[in-house]
Formats: sequence, C-alpha cells, structure tokens
Amino acid sequence: MKYVIGIDLGTSSVKVLLVDQEGSIRGEASESYSLIQLKSGYSEQDPELWVTQTAKALNRLVTETNVPREDIGGISFSGQMHGLVLLDQEHRVLRHAILWNDTRTTKQCREIEQKLGENLLKYAKNPALEGFTLPKLLWVREHEPEVYSQAATFLLPKDYLRYRLTGRISMEYSDAAGTLMLDVSAKRWSPEILEAFDIPQHLCPELTGSDERVGTLLPVMTELTGLGEHVQVFAGGADNACGAIGAGILRPGETLCSIGTSGVVLSYEENPDADYEGRLHFFNHGKPDAFYAMGVTLAAGNSLTWFKDTFAQGLSFDELLRNLDQIPPGAGGLLFTPYLSGERTPHADAVIRGSFIGMDAGHSRDHFVRAVVEGITFSLAESIHTLRNSGQQILSIVSIGGGARNETWLQIQADVFDAEIVRLESEQGPALGAAMLAAFGLKWYESLEDCAAAFIRHSKTYKPNPERVQVYADLFKIYQRVYADTKQLNKSLEAYRA
Repeated sequence: MKYVIGIDLGTSSVKVLLVDQEGSIRGEASESYSLIQLKSGYSEQDPELWVTQTAKALNRLVTETNVPREDIGGISFSGQMHGLVLLDQEHRVLRHAILWNDTRTTKQCREIEQKLGENLLKYAKNPALEGFTLPKLLWVREHEPEVYSQAATFLLPKDYLRYRLTGRISMEYSDAAGTLMLDVSAKRWSPEILEAFDIPQHLCPELTGSDERVGTLLPVMTELTGLGEHVQVFAGGADNACGAIGAGILRPGETLCSIGTSGVVLSYEENPDADYEGRLHFFNHGKPDAFYAMGVTLAAGNSLTWFKDTFAQGLSFDELLRNLDQIPPGAGGLLFTPYLSGERTPHADAVIRGSFIGMDAGHSRDHFVRAVVEGITFSLAESIHTLRNSGQQILSIVSIGGGARNETWLQIQADVFDAEIVRLESEQGPALGAAMLAAFGLKWYESLEDCAAAFIRHSKTYKPNPERVQVYADLFKIYQRVYADTKQLNKSLEAYRA
C-alpha cells in the first residue's frame, strides 16, 4: 500500500494526516504553537515554530503508524491565508509573521482603495480588508522601513514552511489570490497593482499550481521528520481551497458550508471573469484553472461558544443543543445577529455588534440557543442569497464543522438555505484536501474529481421542509433589516466599549 501526507498549517496548530490509496485515514498527529499579541489588534507568529512543530508532528506520525517510510510517496500543504513572512537576500526571516487576524492596517486599506479605485476589484477581485497581505506590506514599509529595505521576497505561511522543507521559494495561486497583489483571472502578479504602490516585481515569488511538484525534502528535513528523500513535495493550497477539495467541491453548482469559529460559504466557479462586485471573496481554487466565491461570517461558531461560556458554563455543546428541536422556527419571536466581532459578508463592517431582538419574559435559555443557531445560519444565508442573485444555482450544500455535528442544526440549514444539506462520513477538512493534491500530483488518479470519488463519502442528506422554508424566508427578511436598523446605534456605542 502507498501513502500520502496532508499538512494543514493552522493558526494555533499544525495537523498532519496519513492517507492511503483508497482514501482511508491511517494516522494523524498535531502540534500547537502560540500567538504573539504585542498590542490590541496585533497578531503575529514566529515562523520557526511552524517548521519545528511540523517536523515534530511528521516524525510522530511516521513513528506511531509504523508505516514503511519508502511507501510514503508524497506530501502537500494547506495553510492559513494572508500572513506576511518577509525574507532577506539569504532567505532569513526579517520579523515575526503578521497573521490574517491582525487588524492594524485600516489606514493602509483606505490608501489601497483610494489609489486603485475600480482597478482593485478588476484585478484583485476582492476588497481591501485588514486581513489581506498587501496592507501588511505597506504597514511594514511605513512603520518599519529598516525591515522593509532588507526584504528580498515575501511568502505566505505554508509557502514558507514548504521552502524550509525543500529549499525552493514559490507561492501557489490559491494563496497568492489572498494577497491583493495577484491578477486573479490572469493568474499573474498584477503589474498595475505593484506599480501603484511602487512594489518591485522581484519581491513577489515564483507562482506555481497547487498540484505542481516543487521538489523533495532537504537532507536535514529527512532526518527531522523521518521521511525518505524520495518523497515528492507538491505546492498545496490555501486552507479554504483545500477545505473545498477535501469536501469534494469540484464542479459547478457545488457549495460548501463550514461552521467553525468563523463561518464560510464557498461555491465552485469556473468563470475567471465572474464579478461579485466585492460582495463575496473571489479566489483561485486548488483545482487547476478553477475558482471559488466565498462569503464569511466572522463569529459563527464563536457566537455559540460565547453564549455557552457566558450563560451556560459547565454544559457541553451537546447538552446545550439537546432541546434545539423542541423550540419551533423563529425561537418564539426571538432573533439574534452574530456580529460579535463585526461582520465580513455582506457588510464588511468592523463597528457593528450583535443583537438579541424580541426578548420577553416567556423566553427560556432554549429559546436563546435556538435564536443563536438560527442567527448564525441566517448570516451564512446572506452569502447563499448573494450567490443565487449572481446566477449561481445552489441545490446541494456540503456542511462541515460544528454545524454538521447536530442533526437539528443540519435540518435548520436545509430549511434556511432551501437546499439539500449533505453530511460527510468522515470529515478531515483542509488536511485531506492537501493529501488529495499529493495523490493527484503523484498521478494516482486522472483528476481531482476521481480522487474525490475515492476519498470522500457522504453520510446523510437533509432535505428542506417546504413549510419551514417559507417560515424562514419570512424571518430572513426581518433578520436582514436588523443590520440597517442597529448600525447607527452601534456606532454611537463604540466609544463606550472597553
């Protein structure tokens, strides 16, 4: 039996997954690392930890599974997007990486909008948000000119990790799409954007496809990881792109709903000129010559975590959701908006905050739980609504993450989204997508679709109930009004926030 490994470099830990040729998971390991938060809104990480912890996880995976190392043929990567890693001429790290959830760059975002105008969406296909890479680069140039002057190139987190494993500097398209410097449709660094900000072309690394072979392991890395020098290394993809591959989102009309700390709705797209007018993110897919549109709810699962920690300490999530099916749609006239951290889609508003609307003395804790679950789902439905209004046909949605662990919540998704909801038999997320890119790169399968047919198995399908679909359609209209009706109130309250 032959094997591949998928490496998912997350924000708080790295996960490595060993998969055989039939798509069965034969082992996994993970190692954590810490954030560096020097000030409010700052979020950084030491790139060296990515390397040491990944090597440790790989070594443990190889040792504990006891698979002959000559049978492990390839590895590939998934990684947290947008993080800025600056390297000097000798490819040494110049400063800690600035991560995707760092929000210090509001000023630079306004500068990008002012200078590029309509060209920002024309080329980068995405609005200027604090999480993206270009604003971080401009911030370093303004506030740390001595660091910027030494920079020879920049990389994103998993691309830096891959460089340390192989010695090759490169960046693949799905992650490069999140820098705001890539011409997403043309799959090249945008000369128009680079020239507008006087960024030299040599600062941008070579671009590769997600399934492209980029080398083999350096000798020092074979020693640290326990893997053989024959192992083929493939470029990999951004975490959302690999999550899409790992859920089988590889054809037109296929859509993913992922509810973790944040929430994502992601839909496959083949048209490079698709125009969502900045209302949704538009990135290159990990599948060659494909794309995806994506909406984000910043505090999806995090809203439920906040509620549990604040009002139901000591309960597990299963216990908290135990009576979810006992409360009817609409939670007895109670609505929740999950804007605890601001909102990304469709409003891109850092000031807005969450609300409970319609509370009365007859509401129990179970009503509030139902309202939180429905509010999270309504927020994700905003992205579904935008996709459909842009011409996407969405009939079936694969649901993963915390929202796929409760059957009532899965049925709520089917009724709110008015689409069949599919749960996977085994959910491994971006790490599995990375492993599939390695399997495809090794030519185990003729296409990623063939690989998905072997690796991904559906467990159960939830069909929308026509009566509840109509109830939720009416409630969704009310939900959509809450943002506009509370926007000014939240702006007025901003000065009182700690």
